[in-house]
Amino acid sequence: MLFDTHAHMDDRAFDDDRGELLSHLPEAGIGLLMNPGCSLDSSRAACALARKYDYIYAAVGSHPDAAAEVNPQVLEEYRALVRENPKVKAIGEIGLDYHYEDVPREIQKEAFRAQMALAAELDLPVIVHEREAHCDGMAIVREFPTVTGVFHCYSGSPDMAKELVSLGWYIGFTGVLTFKNARKALEVAASLPLDRIVLETDCPYMSPEPFRGKRNDPGKLYRMAQALAALRGLSEEDVQRLTLENGRRLYRI
Repeated sequence: MLFDTHAHMDDRAFDDDRGELLSHLPEAGIGLLMNPGCSLDSSRAACALARKYDYIYAAVGSHPDAAAEVNPQVLEEYRALVRENPKVKAIGEIGLDYHYEDVPREIQKEAFRAQMALAAELDLPVIVHEREAHCDGMAIVREFPTVTGVFHCYSGSPDMAKELVSLGWYIGFTGVLTFKNARKALEVAASLPLDRIVLETDCPYMSPEPFRGKRNDPGKLYRMAQALAALRGLSEEDVQRLTLENGRRLYRI
């Protein structure tokens, strides 16, 4: 059984076949799924899916692209969603993204800090999106020593991953593990303690080989498990068991 620890099933890419796909995922080996929010609206949708499907859990938060929406009223709505639904297990997807910089860096950092503080207040883990913002991302993480969680779709260095693990964090890997040119991700995945690795699709994005260029979905998570098994000299069954346990521990399920 696999745990897709990061899947955007509320994304409009699934509008035409969401119900059919979600009804069949358990048959495809997906035992648990975490659907993080990317905005207030997305967080509400994630919570609705968690209410409807036993195996789906939710996180609430504003992605760096939606950082400008973060204010006291939005944070209070996130508190309410957590109070109302015991299947909300994390604050996320939050963080920093300096690749496109659609939102100014200072606004991103302010929103990241506010949501890290919310996680500390609610005693919840966080799901961090960090792209080309390694120094600022780590600096903010260090400001909140009681908050841990996962750096999803990890793109940092082995040394940064080592520090995160030492602080109690998990590292999430996507279909990048199957890419021929993914030297850095493979180096990190090869060196981490096995009890700190989780697998994710980040669907509808990041499709693994041989599905690159097509819409991703949780049914393709087995490819990440196969890649990690080959990299670490384990059986696929061992990888499934270990990463399922890690995901449960991460989200306290």
